[in-house]
Amino acid sequence: MAAMQVFRTITEARALRGCAVAIGNFDGVHLGHRRLFALALELAAARDAPAVALTFDPHPARILKPAPAPPLLTPLGRKLELFASQGLDAAVVQPFDAVYAQSSAAEFVERDLLARLGAAEVVVGWDFTAGHERARVESLRTLLSARGMALHVVDPVTIDGLTVSSTKIREFLLEGNVEAAAQLLARLHDVEGETERGAGRGRGLGFPTANLRTEGMLPASGVYVVRALLYGAVPQPHDGVCNVGVKPTVQEGGPLGAEVHLLDFDGRDLHGARLRLSFLRRLRDERRFASLDALRAQIAEDVRLAREVMRQGSPV
Repeated sequence: MAAMQVFRTITEARALRGCAVAIGNFDGVHLGHRRLFALALELAAARDAPAVALTFDPHPARILKPAPAPPLLTPLGRKLELFASQGLDAAVVQPFDAVYAQSSAAEFVERDLLARLGAAEVVVGWDFTAGHERARVESLRTLLSARGMALHVVDPVTIDGLTVSSTKIREFLLEGNVEAAAQLLARLHDVEGETERGAGRGRGLGFPTANLRTEGMLPASGVYVVRALLYGAVPQPHDGVCNVGVKPTVQEGGPLGAEVHLLDFDGRDLHGARLRLSFLRRLRDERRFASLDALRAQIAEDVRLAREVMRQGSPV
């Protein structure tokens, strides 16, 4: 299978003319998004044309309503990786700024989808809106059909009566319910980042840890069973226990962070290494302990429980 092409503006993507394009922000690349990609792939195959995802960076909410903009589930690099995993031929990442935000739905269709991209089939979700006037799907259908392009609208995807959405996944993560989030994502929620030099307290307790400067949305504070991927010449998977929070036993306050202990790992110093953490299950709340000995005993129990969870396997 050929590698997915990535175009950093719609203007660069003229080679994709005749494509079937799925359009959206695609934060999380969840089950609903995958339904759009599957339809784009089907339509593209029928035309012997490329199947394409068109997304925007930064997320439009960060430009239009920066104060209440939600945290991102997936940074752009991870999003593109997930696009590629769905078999798409290409991804187009359109820069989004205050000037681009003033485009009307008609301009978006005429200038971007027709003149620049040359799309033949357009796939969107049921709640998609276009342009500064936030034109809904029926208005978009009229604009597209007048220019010879077909619009396909994907209905909401539900699991046990619950509509799959990025918003609901964020809600689950804010509750620490990573298992429910995984069901809507059809994969484990993950974050990644580079490790930073810590105070070395974990090693002193007998459980050396790596402190991560993370990209992506962390779940609620607490202790989690994780699968870790240690990047290198050959990426190495490891099981682990991750504390998300502020480490109240050893420090006062501070920003939310992630600190992970890799099980049965006796390798190199992890300072400066890059890790991906995938969250399987929340074990407990983060809490303050009366002494370091009490903290050490609890970490040992967390490790024991994590091994049990790992033996049970992944929820997805």
